[in-house]
Amino acid sequence: MKRTRISLMALLILAVVSCAPEKKKDDTLKVEVYETSESGNKLTRITEFTEVDSAAVIKILPEKTFQTITGFGGSFTESSAYLLNKLSKKNRDTILQAYFAEDGARYSLTRTHIASCDFSLSNYTYAPVVDDMELKSFNIEEDRDDLIPMIKDAQAISKDGFNIIASPWSSPPWMKDNKAYVGGKLLPEYYDTFALYFSKYLDAYKAEGIDIWGLTPVNEPHGNGNNWESMHFTPAEETDFVQNHLGPKLETVGFGDVNILGYDQNRKGINEWVDEMYKDEASSKYFDGLAIHWYESTYDYFPEELQYAHDKAPNKYLIETEGCVDSEIPKWQDDAWYWQKEATDWGWDWASDEDKHLHPKYSPVNRYARDIIGCLNNWVDGWVDWNMVLDRQGGPNWFENWCVAPVIVDPDADEVYFTPLYYTMAHFSKYIRPGAEVIDIENADKDLMVTAAKNPDNSIAIVIFNEGKQFKNFTLALGDKTVKVKISGQAIQTIMIPTKTK
Repeated sequence: MKRTRISLMALLILAVVSCAPEKKKDDTLKVEVYETSESGNKLTRITEFTEVDSAAVIKILPEKTFQTITGFGGSFTESSAYLLNKLSKKNRDTILQAYFAEDGARYSLTRTHIASCDFSLSNYTYAPVVDDMELKSFNIEEDRDDLIPMIKDAQAISKDGFNIIASPWSSPPWMKDNKAYVGGKLLPEYYDTFALYFSKYLDAYKAEGIDIWGLTPVNEPHGNGNNWESMHFTPAEETDFVQNHLGPKLETVGFGDVNILGYDQNRKGINEWVDEMYKDEASSKYFDGLAIHWYESTYDYFPEELQYAHDKAPNKYLIETEGCVDSEIPKWQDDAWYWQKEATDWGWDWASDEDKHLHPKYSPVNRYARDIIGCLNNWVDGWVDWNMVLDRQGGPNWFENWCVAPVIVDPDADEVYFTPLYYTMAHFSKYIRPGAEVIDIENADKDLMVTAAKNPDNSIAIVIFNEGKQFKNFTLALGDKTVKVKISGQAIQTIMIPTKTK
């Protein structure tokens, strides 16, 4: 009888359990959404999601991976460092925190100039004594007041640290055929001395506690129209310099781990350069990658050229080392201008008739967002902005080559303006970290530009750009989980999936 009662009890429990409603599976994708928009959002957290069904689905496909991210950031220039030193300590710290702190943009890849450039206060070289073949006169005193303190203060703020790419705009003038800062070629008899110049620089900065991650042999080897510091190399000449002089020198003196990036100019010239740099094992041995700029066009990111460079050397770096809104005086505390197609660049006036179409009026924010997403979707692994800080004139700049920076300051009034470009850069630098892998996507809405990357901590960052004036609804899908999202017109969003969704 006792056994029967137990059996009946078990049957009763089983019946109750079997009749209980099945727990519904949660198929909602958990995300954090941050938006910067023409309507006023500035990396603003979006917490209200759309209920509107949308046929446009953006699928995230993390199983298919592409390049590994090196980083995002901006450049340390003498102009920026000088301006920071003219501000109050409070505002100086505010800017550096905004770029490098954990709650800021978290810049991870940066650039600086070796001796003077256009964004210096004057022309200078580290080796002023003519025909000093052993470079006994070499010194970095010009950098001690402004540039070095800015870099070191940024190092102290950055939790994860950042890498620095260093580029000369010219050799010391006495090494060149025209004996001038502007234009000319490095004479072959000075190739070894210029290689020594680099090693001296690396030593001097290391003594200051600043390790240089990468070098380019010269900024813009095609020149800049003979306006400010420059030095011309052909692809064959630069390859010879790196293969037979710079590479072996750095290897000999213990800087063989410093990455040498060739070229360092606009993307339309990529093919002839990688053909020469990566011609054979000997020519490519000391090149660790290619450095590129964006000035060839205000809208075309040249995907075919980027793909060509990747195919030529799939295991080497492909890094955007400079881009900015050039030939413009910054608009002060006028967010709307940065979203409007009013900016013009050098090509607006000076491009050939054949290339004029590449330089229409453009929106600065759109240009940044479109270019960075286009680059990430075409094998570029790092993207570095130009000056971090400029004044209301777009300088200081000894040549009066005015440009725009993400942060504009008025040193006389001790005021700081974070332009929409700062927030645009942060959408990438803050959320896509070094070591992340770009992952595949399927995007059903061709009016939206999309890229995605999986970080080392398995979080996924999706950056979406809506260049149109109207808001868009879309469904974001990862596996069997989805979420409906609305993006404002003229807006960029970063959508974070905090951990891998199973």
